[in-house]
Amino acid sequence: MPHEVHAVVAAKQGAPVELQTILVPDPGPGEVLVAVQACGVCHTDLHYRDGAINDAFPFLLGHEAAGVIESVGPGVTGLAPGDYVVLAWRAPCGNCRSCRRGRPWYCFDSGNATQPMTLRDGTPLAAALGIGAFAEKTLVAAGQAVKVDPNARPEAAGLIGCGVMAGYGAAVHTGAVGSGDTVAVIGCGGVGNAAIAGASIAGARRVVAVDIDDRKLDGATRFGATHTVNSRGTDPIEAVRGLTGGHGADVVIDAVGRPETYRQGFYMRDLAGTLVQVGVPEPDMRIELPLIDLFSRGGALKSSWYGDCLPSRDFPVLIDRYLSGRLDLGGFVTETIALDEVESAFDKMRDGRVLRSVVVL
Repeated sequence: MPHEVHAVVAAKQGAPVELQTILVPDPGPGEVLVAVQACGVCHTDLHYRDGAINDAFPFLLGHEAAGVIESVGPGVTGLAPGDYVVLAWRAPCGNCRSCRRGRPWYCFDSGNATQPMTLRDGTPLAAALGIGAFAEKTLVAAGQAVKVDPNARPEAAGLIGCGVMAGYGAAVHTGAVGSGDTVAVIGCGGVGNAAIAGASIAGARRVVAVDIDDRKLDGATRFGATHTVNSRGTDPIEAVRGLTGGHGADVVIDAVGRPETYRQGFYMRDLAGTLVQVGVPEPDMRIELPLIDLFSRGGALKSSWYGDCLPSRDFPVLIDRYLSGRLDLGGFVTETIALDEVESAFDKMRDGRVLRSVVVL
């Protein structure tokens, strides 16, 4: 029997989101039904709303969530009603060529629920990142629900489902920041600050935060930035070199995803340094660099997919670090809001007034 729940739907490209009643099926084979407790408002949701991901409207938004398993479908093992979980948009299949090569964090066939959630008239909803958690209940593949310590507050815990994991993993996994490294992070929103936190926890001796907003730079120090650079009035490349003995950073993380920030990051590296792009660009953006510079500067240019994480391994670790006081997840939560306030949260996000608005149900 389908469950009637309230949910946030993006019905048309660029139109304000709507609070609607949707139908969520009981879980089928390999699926679980989750009662959502909290869900962060992520830039990716705004990209879906604006049609920058694809045009498969209507979308059921929300993907950065924590909640409690309400019921499980046939064949589900390791999860039971009452389990406290964080939802992941990567659920390694175990069978694709990447999983078979021992790289499940790159899984090319990640699992989602098979049954669609729908509008009341039966119109299927495309769930954002296969989750759709701006809803009182959502249906996901069992592999997308990762059990974590229930002592973690849901408004904080849910954030590791996307933004925090993406930034943290960009530093720790993709960038492989190690003890004594110098790191620069461009863009001090939620993902950038998570990268700063990850670099600090990994043992970086110097973490330089780069942004055009002094308020964001002040906030970055809370997460472990040792130095800040306002690139609105200062050449960030020269500033980072000046803070790293004239050499540049060992690892640079672009958490913005624009051609100009990528170029800055490229030249902000030390020779043989690593540049990690984790900020999501618009589809029409292009970058042009001299080929001789690509060759002569050496190092690595990487894209970070979800922080190259393995949710079943990494989510419990990040929650443990939060509960022990080493990772300030609560610091990412600017405000908690109701389900019908997501559109206004998008406005605050565009204006740079929040790290994260979090829907609490």
